[in-house]
Amino acid sequence: MYQNQNQNQNQAQTQSSSNSGSNRGGMVPEAKDALNNMKYEIANELGINLKQGYNGDLPSRQAGYIGGYMVKRLIEQAERAMSNGQK
Repeated sequence: MYQNQNQNQNQAQTQSSSNSGSNRGGMVPEAKDALNNMKYEIANELGINLKQGYNGDLPSRQAGYIGGYMVKRLIEQAERAMSNGQK
């Protein structure tokens, strides 16, 4: 009984790990550009100096602010699109 449970768990872990990297790199180029533009707009609005290219010297708190505001704005846009479609 315990061996069957372990085998099932191992199979599930193998399946999930083989699927984990399969969704990388499939972003539409226009969407990638739009998200990059949004990132720089939000950084500018927050007064964070974001450079083109490497920003490894940026504190995690500031990078988190940018990402958090991006998510917030994307959710707002989706909610507006959904409410406009239901009218």
